[in-house]
Amino acid sequence: MRILLFTAALAALLPAADIRLGIIGTDTSHVTAFTRILNDPAHPEHIPGTRVVAAYKGGSPDVESSRTRVDNFAKQLQEKWNIELVPDIATLCSKVDAVLLESVDGRKHLEQARQVIAAGKPMFIDKPMASTLDDAREIARLAKQAGVKWFSTSSLRYGEIATTMKSPDLTGAITWGPGPMEEHHYLDLSWYAIHPVELLFTLMGPGCVEVTRTYTPDSDIVTCRWKDGRIGTVRATRPYGDYGAVVFRPKAVVQSPPKARSSYTPMLKEIVKFFQTGVVPVPNEETLEIFAFMDAAQRSRESGGKPMPLR
Repeated sequence: MRILLFTAALAALLPAADIRLGIIGTDTSHVTAFTRILNDPAHPEHIPGTRVVAAYKGGSPDVESSRTRVDNFAKQLQEKWNIELVPDIATLCSKVDAVLLESVDGRKHLEQARQVIAAGKPMFIDKPMASTLDDAREIARLAKQAGVKWFSTSSLRYGEIATTMKSPDLTGAITWGPGPMEEHHYLDLSWYAIHPVELLFTLMGPGCVEVTRTYTPDSDIVTCRWKDGRIGTVRATRPYGDYGAVVFRPKAVVQSPPKARSSYTPMLKEIVKFFQTGVVPVPNEETLEIFAFMDAAQRSRESGGKPMPLR
């Protein structure tokens, strides 16, 4: 009995083994940035508890930003971080405890997530979660049916703008950011404007019911009405631009600083905590509402700017 008690006490003092992470899609700079923070104890923002151990390249030949980067980032992972490159997702899932779904092409996510769900692995799905609302909903349905935990978010949810300006008394908000498009994504805002869109939802919370979009080649103005009567607006500029926000309160109007701080580290802390605890930090329902918002915005654009309800 004493030996058993001593063994249990010793085990409690020993550090838990790192959660083994696998990457799907090496066609985004996120994979090297995330791996550096998670795997390098000498990094000033290192987050312990997980470790990237394997990656599946994936890639999309018809998407330039995928085709021209997938091999280079895979090579960096392999040579600098000793990450094992595997031939398929099934092999990846057999070697890891959880998955970072990083493929830059949202069209690939449903089929890739389907395989992760079948393997029973929890996953973080990087932006865009999918290229259509139907695909996003199908990922959620499959995961719920299988009891697999997942979440998706933009790093702006944890940046300076969101964390310092969010308040329960907001009567409205305007957010802005870059909105370049990719021709293969039906929800064109999902490609990059997902960041200012998610920032708006972070500030305002869920509850959007109607969306109106004004489109030009240089920018979009998307105005949305919340069920409690509040109004929120997203401005997406092309090709690129800074992020920012204005929030309206009963007795004040507050604007974000010109160069607000933002990094991957706060989001990665939430990802690590999610894999350790199984607690989803961003409700799946809110993520799906964000996609329903972009779906309504797409339908509004196609109708010449008519208001569209969320479906």
